[in-house]
Amino acid sequence: MPEQSADGVDQGVVGLEGLEEPKKMTREDWRKKKELEEQRKLGNAPAEVDEEGKDINPHIPQYISSVPWYIDPSKRPTLKHQRPQEEKQRQYSAIGDWYKRGVQEKPVSTKFRKGACENCGAMTHKKKDCLERPRKVGAKFTGTGMAPDEHSQIQLSLDYDGKRDRWNGYDPEDHMRIVEEYAKVDLAKRTLKAQKLQEELASGKLTDQATSSRKQYGEDEHGSQEREHNSEDEDEDKYADDIDMPGQNFDSKRRITVRNLRIREDIAKYLRNLDPNSAYYDPKTRAMRENPYANTGMNPEEVGYAGDNFARYTGDTITMAQSQLFAWEAYDKGSEVHLQADPTKLELLHQSFKVKKEDFKDKQKESILAKYGGQEHLDAPPRELLLAQTEDYVEYSRHGAVLKGLEKAVARSKYEEDVLINNHTCIWGSYWKDGCWGYKCCHSLVKQSYCTGDAGIKTSSTTCTPFEDGLEVEQQEEEPKSLMEMHQEKMREKKKKKKKNKKHKKHDSDSSDEEDEAKKKEKLKKALSAEEQRLKQVAELMQIDERKRPYNSLQEVREPTEEEMEAFRMKRSRPDDPMASFLGQ
Repeated sequence: MPEQSADGVDQGVVGLEGLEEPKKMTREDWRKKKELEEQRKLGNAPAEVDEEGKDINPHIPQYISSVPWYIDPSKRPTLKHQRPQEEKQRQYSAIGDWYKRGVQEKPVSTKFRKGACENCGAMTHKKKDCLERPRKVGAKFTGTGMAPDEHSQIQLSLDYDGKRDRWNGYDPEDHMRIVEEYAKVDLAKRTLKAQKLQEELASGKLTDQATSSRKQYGEDEHGSQEREHNSEDEDEDKYADDIDMPGQNFDSKRRITVRNLRIREDIAKYLRNLDPNSAYYDPKTRAMRENPYANTGMNPEEVGYAGDNFARYTGDTITMAQSQLFAWEAYDKGSEVHLQADPTKLELLHQSFKVKKEDFKDKQKESILAKYGGQEHLDAPPRELLLAQTEDYVEYSRHGAVLKGLEKAVARSKYEEDVLINNHTCIWGSYWKDGCWGYKCCHSLVKQSYCTGDAGIKTSSTTCTPFEDGLEVEQQEEEPKSLMEMHQEKMREKKKKKKKNKKHKKHDSDSSDEEDEAKKKEKLKKALSAEEQRLKQVAELMQIDERKRPYNSLQEVREPTEEEMEAFRMKRSRPDDPMASFLGQ
């Protein structure tokens, strides 16, 4: 054994010595080699070819394409070792390979063979794998009724596509059998038709029909050919209703096709106008309500599509909606009218209502102008013409059509602006006094109060003192009564009514009035203390810098009570009062 190992080592050494190392290239050869590589990379020289005749990419590094000298120094550069090796590739079954069906065609055995199925006698499976009905006495013991042997199935190795091929194992001869069957049926039909024609010719019916049809229609040779062709298509029309073609509905009686889908030549709505500022297209409902050609100057009646709303609000649609609305309103007010039941009556009532409404508006307008005047303001030209300028940007075409502009106004904020309520002519916050906001039109400091106009301004700036007697008022107008006086007058009226109606409950009513007055006094004291605190807060706020004052618009706004109004009048500062300095006001 050691001698054999020594001999093997010697043979390996001799093999390595037989390999010659590559000779060292000269400088000129090295330069030529580099120039050739550069030319191959630039595409000026043909690429190097391996032993299989395939081009080698010149950009591949040398250590990948060249073969090491200690393996085979005479071998040319190659990329075969980078490609899949055939001996390592998995072999798959051919496209025509499939399991054999049926049984073998050789003669069936008449004796039971050793190792066969005990149930049926076939050699290709065992008793537990037998698919026949279990016999009462198997073929092993009877020796009769032997089943033929099945084919020995091959093991298929299918690739990814072969496993998912729905036609894998399909026999084209099966289709040829179907074709032959239909050909036989067609031939039988033709023979039956030929027999029928021969019988008609023999009986003389066909000649009579031919002569009558020629007299009625003046049939020529082309017409006869067409009739024969139509007779051949009678059988096809029987199955025409069963045609399932997407997008069409075939009617065998009228021989027409009805299209129930749009054709490809129809222009989509969103392709009508590619301007991003044009009509909005809703992709979910596939609706474009506005006119896509609105900014192009084209007449909506001349374009092929003017929006969904154009078709929705055209014709008598608007008048029908107005009539329906009038019918509902008239029914609520007691008129027995209905759009479907009495359309004529509803139309006459609607027309008379329109005439009366226009007459009433004209009379009302004339009466207001006659009383207050102002006809010259109604006849004034528009504001744009008076000022000769506007902030709206509009672009016009050569023909005067609007190209850009007149777009929808963008809301300046999400809150409503310039909303006037309760007869006010100014918004809340247009007036400021004593650290509180109010309305400029009436100087009211109570939010959502009703506007009193100039009377409210006079009452807020008056210097009258309702609880001090002996003051001479220079104004000729009557001073407004305080809430306490109004309440006292109401209580007096109630007392008079109670005395007339219920004299026996006089003492009870007097005691209740006294209790009410005591409660009123307590509420007035609380209101006076709250008013003093509010005045102190106002004084502190007025001393703070205007930019650092907090906002009070988020405070709770409610209608003041009678006691709070009375406390406000009692604590109100009166600079014109000569005794104000003595009273500490």
